[in-house]
Amino acid sequence: MKHEGGCHCGAVRYEVEGDAVYAAVCHCNDCRKASGAPMTVWTAFKENQFRILQGEAKTRNSSGQSMRSFCPECGTGLWFINEEHLPGLVDVQLATFDDPLAYPPTINIQTAERISWMEKAHELPAFERFPG
Repeated sequence: MKHEGGCHCGAVRYEVEGDAVYAAVCHCNDCRKASGAPMTVWTAFKENQFRILQGEAKTRNSSGQSMRSFCPECGTGLWFINEEHLPGLVDVQLATFDDPLAYPPTINIQTAERISWMEKAHELPAFERFPG
């Protein structure tokens, strides 16, 4: 099975084929700073399962071997490569898939760096849209 995704403006598009190695909610400081969100959800694929269909992402070394690729037009974070810790894998930001339901996360990682209030975020009042 193939799944496509891309950035917010549509300038960069990618495709993955086959099953994911994992889908994980990451709570590390590096992901938090790069995304501006309290956590990021990643779906990992072997390098040969991933290909760019359109456009060219910009890549930045965010820490050590961490190479983060994003759209140079709209800034959407797209994928992550770290040969030291995740050799041969491309971590794709799950929310950038056209169908983000295709790979539901099954684990939380880097919880040592999790913001404490994230443990109970699911207990906060919820609104389908903005509160009235």
